[in-house]
Amino acid sequence: MTADAFPALSGLAYGGDYNPEQWPREVWDEDVRLMQEAGVNLVSVGIFSWALLEPKEGLFEFGWLDELLELLHANGIAVDLGTPSVSPPAWFFHQYPESRVTLSDGTVMGFGSRGMASHASTEYRAAIERMAAELAQRYGTHPAVVMWHVHNEYGVPVAEDFGPRAVASWRRWLQQRYETLEALNAAWGTAFWGQCYDDWEHVVAPAATPTTVNPAMKLDWARFTDEQLRECFRLECEAIRAHATQPITTNFMAHQSWNTDLWKWGREVDVVSDDHYLWCADEEAHIALALSADLTRSVARGNPWMLLEHSTSAVNWQGRNVAKRPGEMRRNAMTHLGRGADAIMFFQWRASRSGAEKFHSAMVPHAGPQSRVFREVVQLGAHLKALEEIKGSRVMADVAVLYDWESLWAQDLEWRPSDDLQFRERMRAYYERLWCDDVTVDFAHPEDDLSRYRLVVAPASYLLTKAAGENLTSYVAGGGTLLVSCFSGIVDEHDRVHEGGFGAPLRDALGLTVEEFLPLREGATMSVELDGERLSADVWAEHIALCGAQVRGTFADGPGAGLPAITRHTHGDGQGWYVGTRLSSAELSAVMSGVYADAGIAPAAHHEALEVVTRRGDSHDFVIVVNHGDADAELTIIGTDLLTGSRIDGTLELAGGDVAVVRTAQSRQGGDHR
Repeated sequence: MTADAFPALSGLAYGGDYNPEQWPREVWDEDVRLMQEAGVNLVSVGIFSWALLEPKEGLFEFGWLDELLELLHANGIAVDLGTPSVSPPAWFFHQYPESRVTLSDGTVMGFGSRGMASHASTEYRAAIERMAAELAQRYGTHPAVVMWHVHNEYGVPVAEDFGPRAVASWRRWLQQRYETLEALNAAWGTAFWGQCYDDWEHVVAPAATPTTVNPAMKLDWARFTDEQLRECFRLECEAIRAHATQPITTNFMAHQSWNTDLWKWGREVDVVSDDHYLWCADEEAHIALALSADLTRSVARGNPWMLLEHSTSAVNWQGRNVAKRPGEMRRNAMTHLGRGADAIMFFQWRASRSGAEKFHSAMVPHAGPQSRVFREVVQLGAHLKALEEIKGSRVMADVAVLYDWESLWAQDLEWRPSDDLQFRERMRAYYERLWCDDVTVDFAHPEDDLSRYRLVVAPASYLLTKAAGENLTSYVAGGGTLLVSCFSGIVDEHDRVHEGGFGAPLRDALGLTVEEFLPLREGATMSVELDGERLSADVWAEHIALCGAQVRGTFADGPGAGLPAITRHTHGDGQGWYVGTRLSSAELSAVMSGVYADAGIAPAAHHEALEVVTRRGDSHDFVIVVNHGDADAELTIIGTDLLTGSRIDGTLELAGGDVAVVRTAQSRQGGDHR
């Protein structure tokens, strides 16, 4: 049952990005002393250090890094050693100006930021491969180094490059994918608007054009861009593995970055890692945090993963950077832990005095170690030390939510029926309903084996391949319960409307077809009648034609007045539900009661402010409880609170804003499937 993502550490990993090059040497000694006080056992080093490691091309200076690694190792602090490929130095761009990124409008990006190198540049690729090899050859056997951290947040701040080298790579990629121009023209539907190609040299990138670009081309461009990033990652990995055996990771940004297909990236890394930052405008940001954590665990295929970055308090790059309230950092960390993270780490250890992120919070803030933030950092370190036995345990879920980055890319292209119907918004609404009902979920790709789940939810499956449609139909026929949201099963992998019309891949599973979309004007609302209750809906309606499905909800007014809005269909041994409109998380509650009944799932009966997640070990369950409310709350449970040592014999009383981790006997909850 248990799995160890990083066996070099005896317990859970705790620490953050450490950038000592920003500070005088005497500060390093204070840093390691404070790290020991806080319980830090792992730091990420060298991620932005290219200019110091290679001050001139081919001239490497490792003396400062040698000293740092020795200092950390002597004080019991392990190192996640970074390759600095995200920030090439000034000399690189002076020597190789053609390696700069070109935007879609032809603007060439300048030096002075990070992440501004073209991943198609042969000079960039050679330089990062050389750097990774030099680091691995020197530190591959160093006792401090327990992991390798390649690059930083691929695709952020820029992924696309429209320069001539990228376009040449694009043409080669297309030739490998389609082999012939006839196949390319067919896939892209170039007969429309007379876009047919008869020479590979005529194929351009989807740069700025007078009106919208061919959507199939833009979808392939997104795939190509993602693959370019992965090619560079593989180059560094191969260079490291020639000299070192430690696991390799890179920090994803699940549900916060859209340039990378993490189902593919998850197969490339030895350990899945994620960076997550709260969006201040989101008053329920802890739910978005849980979504990202569940998504990251799912990319890791259920294995323990690493939270490689989050913030102790405010960030610096949003319009309004709201500080975390006392205790909020601990609640955030415990949510990540509860949803499968075996590492809780931050950006960064010590707040920077200069540079673009000097107002970003840190484990040691500008106020110093006497601050509230540092006291909470020390407290969190003590908590994680007390929770060492959780390491390697797993989260079990009975429900899967379908998530496909290619569908996200496709749905977010231009000229869709309504700008108001967005992939991320629907994903959040359905996830929030499940979260509020205390239903723990995995995320899955539509073509994954889904047979172990009682319920599969598809909030945003605009792009659905024929194979995915067959997979979901077989899932329902085999006894599963499927819930599909509107505007799903519309196009195939080339953004072509499916033969047979809207929703064709799911017709058998859902017992319906969609004749026409009926989007609303901005700000308009309508009502849906369901089981004697009137629900408020907005943005979207559909003209649904029944092919065997039963009507459960009807549009009471609006453009679809009198038409089916919510349906249920029996196919084989299972049921397929369809919601042909946009309902809020709160309004979805009325729909979910019937869906849960079909799936044999009981929603939560405890206080709505409580977040309760279970991790399963070899002999015990570990129930992580987070009270996101201000009022005290109770939970029925028997076990031992690992944070206090207290025995709980039936009722856990948890103060507002507090957390608990209860070791219990193993239950049958989670992982027991049809």
